[in-house]
Amino acid sequence: MANHSQFGFQDASSPIMEELVEFHDHALMVALAICSLVLYLLMLMLMEKLSSNTVDAQEVELIWTILPAIVLVLLALPSLQILYMMDEIDEPDLTLKAIGHQWYWTYEYTDFKDLSFDSYMIPTTELPLGHFRLLEVDHRVVIPMESPIRIIVTADDVLHSWAVPTLGVKTDAIPGRLNQTSFITTRPGIFYGQCSEICGANHSFMPIVIESTPLNFFETWSSSLSS
Repeated sequence: MANHSQFGFQDASSPIMEELVEFHDHALMVALAICSLVLYLLMLMLMEKLSSNTVDAQEVELIWTILPAIVLVLLALPSLQILYMMDEIDEPDLTLKAIGHQWYWTYEYTDFKDLSFDSYMIPTTELPLGHFRLLEVDHRVVIPMESPIRIIVTADDVLHSWAVPTLGVKTDAIPGRLNQTSFITTRPGIFYGQCSEICGANHSFMPIVIESTPLNFFETWSSSLSS
């Protein structure tokens, strides 16, 4: 999760988020190169006397026409690749359904029989020592790590948004519609998210907690709940 005075992204815990962080750094380097070039040209124009050859140079006009097109291609190609990767869902090992309510989440493990629960935020007055305020829930979503997970998102009343930044996942929950996305957790841990769509007075009190565990722990947990 994010730390105080943190300027960058949270540590990536999925391949998609790793790609997003790399693309962000790539785009920033391109922007830095453009700003440096523009600043250099401005300083050059202020300090040097322009000649008629400089003002009427056809080569310069050709360069500043073609160069932006090349920059756009350098940004568009990796961006399109990541977009296709985010939409790709190929034989998931587990399907999870998240239903948004005012103001809590309901989770259904569709591959299991009668495995579903509601997830409410723990009030500050009942929060155990050492847990995070406004982020901890009474029932966490437990998933096996290094396994493709498909999540189907919908809502029961108003618009919501199921978002976990460290996994690079953000999907709108719309009443009467099913949206889906997928992710893979690359390491065990607890990952926090929140509803990212203004959904009413208690919009800030709809946290999401994902607990990524080894497969044997997940099997033990699912057996204890479904039995």
